[in-house]
Amino acid sequence: MSTTVGDHVLQRLRDWQVEHVFGYGGDGINGLLAAWERAGDRPRFIQARHEELAALEAVGYAKLSGRTGVCVGTSGPGAIHLLNGLYDAKLDHVPLVAIVGQTSRSAMGGAYQQEVDLLSLFKDVAADYCQMVTVPEQLPNVLDRAMRIAASRRTVTAVILPADVQELEYTPPAHAFKMVPSSLDQTWPATVPADHDLRRAADVLNSGERVAVLVGQGARGAAEEVKELAELLGAGVAKALLGKDVLSDELPWVTGAIGLLGTRPSYELMTDCDTLLVIGSNFPYSQFLPPYDGDRPGARGVQIDIDPTMVGLRYPFEVNLVGDAKSTLRALLPLLDRKTDRTWQETVQKNVARWWEVLDRRAAVSADPINPERVFHELSPRLPDDAMVTADSGSGTNWYARHIVMRGRMRGTLSGTLATMGCALPYAVGAKFAHPGRPAYALVGDGAMQMNGINELITVASCWRDWTDPRLVVAVLHNNDLNQVTWELRAMGGSPQFLPSQQLPDFPYAGFARTLGLPGILVETPEQVAPAWDEALGADRPCVVEFLTDPAVPPIPPHATWDQLEKALQSIVRGDSDRIDVIKEGVKTKVQEFLPGGKPS
Repeated sequence: MSTTVGDHVLQRLRDWQVEHVFGYGGDGINGLLAAWERAGDRPRFIQARHEELAALEAVGYAKLSGRTGVCVGTSGPGAIHLLNGLYDAKLDHVPLVAIVGQTSRSAMGGAYQQEVDLLSLFKDVAADYCQMVTVPEQLPNVLDRAMRIAASRRTVTAVILPADVQELEYTPPAHAFKMVPSSLDQTWPATVPADHDLRRAADVLNSGERVAVLVGQGARGAAEEVKELAELLGAGVAKALLGKDVLSDELPWVTGAIGLLGTRPSYELMTDCDTLLVIGSNFPYSQFLPPYDGDRPGARGVQIDIDPTMVGLRYPFEVNLVGDAKSTLRALLPLLDRKTDRTWQETVQKNVARWWEVLDRRAAVSADPINPERVFHELSPRLPDDAMVTADSGSGTNWYARHIVMRGRMRGTLSGTLATMGCALPYAVGAKFAHPGRPAYALVGDGAMQMNGINELITVASCWRDWTDPRLVVAVLHNNDLNQVTWELRAMGGSPQFLPSQQLPDFPYAGFARTLGLPGILVETPEQVAPAWDEALGADRPCVVEFLTDPAVPPIPPHATWDQLEKALQSIVRGDSDRIDVIKEGVKTKVQEFLPGGKPS
């Protein structure tokens, strides 16, 4: 039997050492599916319940493996469904290749069924590389370039394959005019700034007395260098949410997450520093960086980023170093002077210690029925050192950012820039295929669970026996409210909760898990929280834990402005449906910062 284009595509993916492709079938990719059958399911086709979930699974796989994710979808609606997951990858700088079916070439331009202009549709999300294969000789170079560009630029690329092309006999490009050969090998440059630029950066950092460091996911390979720098400069280190797993939270000068979902010591670190070093982060909220002195920056700044297009965006940095974080820090460290005065770092450490005490007290605050902060606080010390934790977008993201202590080899991720709902569970599924021997934990709100998590549980139930460590714990915060948006309405717009938009229908999440043959645990009282986590963590298969949590517990930012407090009060005056509990829980939560050991805000 001759080799088809579909056969060759799968062979080339294997040559690139692609082991899993996440997707959903359809007649627009029948030529590929037939090739998959002939290839003995290599690379393995992971069937999602929806193309968006397939793309998000590929994102989770890529984020937690460091490899390029690959997803596949059929023509028309299948291609359209992929987009949300692809944008999640693009905005978080994750390497992802989408292989998409298209109507046959003979039907193009004829208003044929499922005919969509895919080159136009994908031209933004796959702006760095989006190509349609119209003759076999375009391969392998089109696929090779899609893989190479996705990995090297940490972005999304797309390869569009018309249905009839998939079934053509494969003929390689000849040694001839207008033929493009290709190759598989890919190496990486060791990008280091020039010596004089490193010295300029060192001068800024050496002159500072109160140095703050902000790390993002781009610093992940440079953890040891960051620790050495912090010790040299007596600095405190805050983390963007995508960089939450870069450094252990057990280090006394690590202040935790930064921003609206961040910690009080991170806010204090940025407010009080005189020098700022940002490493591998595109943290967007400049109001949480050092304040201005009039129209001038209040701190001198240095940035390190491997992407020259992303430097100088968030703060008026004095020195912008373009280079790999690890290599750049290795070259920079010998130029730094060890600071003998440790007053600043000691202050940072005291602020951090005080914050952990505040979180202990906040988790112990009573609620009706369960304080969601307690759910995360009880989970954190129980997590294995090799846990993979995925958080969804919602009010639970606040508790993940603040209460989950990263340590050991733990990994954690979320949808950082797109902040899409419904990502945590498909991320966890992708993570389990990347690391089948490690446990995973998906922390999900009931809104995200209803959006697509319920369907993703079907995938979990069908796949878990393939994982050497079958544990995938799904925690659902059940409060029947789109809680993060509700609080944003209160704090940003002074608007009361709008029930037709915010109220969710009731659903038995643990009960649904049991119908799939998975353990489902319903937690209705605070006393049941810890035993439920122990039961779930000891299960011999994936498990759903449904916590009935109080929507009135406020996700108070590290520094609530008078404007935010005033607008929240306006929402209550205007008749918020939950106004009595909002006042009660807000006061109880905030007062924990004033108790002995705390510091008034």
